[in-house]
Amino acid sequence: MADPSSYRPKPGQIPDSPGVYRFRDEHRRVIYVGKAKSLRQRLASYFQDLSNLHPRTRTMVTTAASVEWTVVSTEVEALQLEYSWIKEYDPRFNVKYRDDKSYPYLAVTMNERFPRVQVMRGQKKKGVRYFGPYGHAWAIRDTVDLLLRVFPVRTCSAGVFKNAERTGRPCLLGYIGKCSAPCVGRVSPEEHRELAEEFSDFMTGRTGTYIRRLERQMTDAAEDMEYERAGRLRDDIGALKKAMEKSAVVLADATDADLIALAEDELEAAVQIFHVRGGRVRGQRGWVTDKVEAVTTGDLVEHALQQLYGEETGDSVPKEVLVPALPDPVEPVQEWLTERRGSNVSLRIPQRGDKKALMETVERNALHSLALHKTKRASDLTTRSRALEEIAEALGLDSAPLRVECYDISHLQGDDVVASMVVFEDGLSRKSEYRRFQIKSFEGQDDVRSMHEVITRRFRRYLGEKEKTGEWADEEATSLTEEDGRPKRFAYPPQLVVVDGGKPQVAAAQRALDELGIDDIAVCGLAKRLEEVWLPGDDDPVVLPRTSEGLYLLQRVRDEAHRFAITYQRTKRARRFRASPLDDVAGLGETRKQALIKHFGSVKKLRSATIDQICEVPGIGRKTAESIAVAFAQAAPVAPAVNTATGEIMEDEDHVEDAAPETTAGVAEEPVSAGASDERRGQER
Repeated sequence: MADPSSYRPKPGQIPDSPGVYRFRDEHRRVIYVGKAKSLRQRLASYFQDLSNLHPRTRTMVTTAASVEWTVVSTEVEALQLEYSWIKEYDPRFNVKYRDDKSYPYLAVTMNERFPRVQVMRGQKKKGVRYFGPYGHAWAIRDTVDLLLRVFPVRTCSAGVFKNAERTGRPCLLGYIGKCSAPCVGRVSPEEHRELAEEFSDFMTGRTGTYIRRLERQMTDAAEDMEYERAGRLRDDIGALKKAMEKSAVVLADATDADLIALAEDELEAAVQIFHVRGGRVRGQRGWVTDKVEAVTTGDLVEHALQQLYGEETGDSVPKEVLVPALPDPVEPVQEWLTERRGSNVSLRIPQRGDKKALMETVERNALHSLALHKTKRASDLTTRSRALEEIAEALGLDSAPLRVECYDISHLQGDDVVASMVVFEDGLSRKSEYRRFQIKSFEGQDDVRSMHEVITRRFRRYLGEKEKTGEWADEEATSLTEEDGRPKRFAYPPQLVVVDGGKPQVAAAQRALDELGIDDIAVCGLAKRLEEVWLPGDDDPVVLPRTSEGLYLLQRVRDEAHRFAITYQRTKRARRFRASPLDDVAGLGETRKQALIKHFGSVKKLRSATIDQICEVPGIGRKTAESIAVAFAQAAPVAPAVNTATGEIMEDEDHVEDAAPETTAGVAEEPVSAGASDERRGQER
């Protein structure tokens, strides 16, 4: 525990101007980022009698070992820089909202030649229009199914679209009228894009135009005695109205606004957001956070606004944002929102009428979300603390291991041997700190030797970073990296190293640390068979009770390391299986590889092509064509592809490399029969 007076800046050293400050711990890791209208006044408030500080603030200043600041021109710049640094450094003492789930959006990919309507989650992409978020993916699919009657936009994947182009036959939706089938030329790219624009306009709330247009067309068709067409238009109108009914009108003046409400207690806070567009609730989302710093409701609102609009621009930021309390001061935040939208944004507390009533509904949702979160986590903060204390007691540690690193080795019968390092801090996974290793010093299957290599490499890097930062020198510590000072890669040490395995693996890990002269990091192993905890040099394992929170946490850490390792090992194996002679051609990138495959249709045809024929591919010169021909001539003949489920030999023409299916991890799935799958699981670690 550090004494704040040991790193307190000298009087007059801190400027009396707006800025952003960073507290760092003894390892130069940023643990807190804050902004201030006056840096001198704000920082002085931290260096007072510890008994006068809030308990969370007291913990932060005693954990810190230094403070630094950056002066900016305005409070708006301070707000922007604070958001950027919180996102970059992920400080442990800053409020960080966690999504209580990954929300699905209805997305229209306007960045493609033929825009596609689909469900999307995760990071937003440039050129894609998003609507939502929705509570459930099925709600999006129900809405899309209704709208495709009127706006038959493409919904198929790239593979299905290309296959329809190749065969000249549309998919089922094209036959039943729920897709305009641009894949077979029924509509031009311009006509299809216009359909996508109309679909997007309808989703943004401009619904009356399209319904009035369809009603007029239905009337004209009935007057011309085209009763079948009039009936179809009637059904289309019904579909649009049914889609509109799914989001009831809550604000009669067609308001575009976001309503933000909070529910909080001493330890946690939940935020709920309703997205209202055209007077209708178009989406809802919620976050939960631990209150790791002393914050007011206005501060929580400010953090929520930063997270909600930090990456948004234009119409994604609404004209009106309604909140339960205003940040102090409110002007910089309002100016920042206006800059992101490009026009004026009203940030205020609703006082009466429909908006006040809707805000009460959002507040009830926030209260329910916080109650549900506490029920699900079952006093998770207390549970995690108890788990760490149980581990410390069982292993004889001086204090609870706040940072735990776990290592696992994975291979397939000695091939593609890799290792993983996962990190848990305060009992929670910290995925940005995960690392992967390839075993380099030898080939074959030797888990003990592999573990020794991985631990040696990891902590040799740690010692190198420690020496680089000047922790062993008398002078003041320097930056961990060239510019930003953020601890990277292996600069931060754990209090406990966990290895997946028993006595041999633990001994190898401890031997690696001893050889490096590291004696302040504890080591243990968790064996899968009986979930025994092994310590270096002990003949008997430590057996934790099956109901122990400490054992449960160790199991989660071990299982996460195993998952991360086996995912990497499968990725390497899949890449090796997909290797091509084209990979050995110098200067031939992925774009030109794809152009070659697309031009010839298959690797088999490319292999039999002449140099002159290869030169016909755009971007391929004669020298490159000669290199390609030589690479195929030197490569061993490729065995025919076999469907392992049926035993059928597949022709090369159908086995195009660039059409390999991909899983969510980006790894090609291997067709494996039921028996073969069981056998592979037994061979794979």
